[in-house]
Amino acid sequence: MSNYAEIFIRRPVLTVVLSLFVTIFGCISYSRLAVREYPAVDPPTITISTTYPGAAAEVIEAQITQPIEEAINS
Repeated sequence: MSNYAEIFIRRPVLTVVLSLFVTIFGCISYSRLAVREYPAVDPPTITISTTYPGAAAEVIEAQITQPIEEAINS
């Protein structure tokens, strides 16, 4: 057999079967293809240190830290 074209011309059923096999194999492979539309990204982190000498921790949190956090989050 000297030529692939000759085989496919003489055997049209073989051509159709091979075409269907390639199409089905491609569809199955495409459905199993792992694509990451949205890659895993860590959210940005901001660290702020606040000091208020002589004040209790609760006072610093209520009067300084929470207003700063609310301003940054909005």
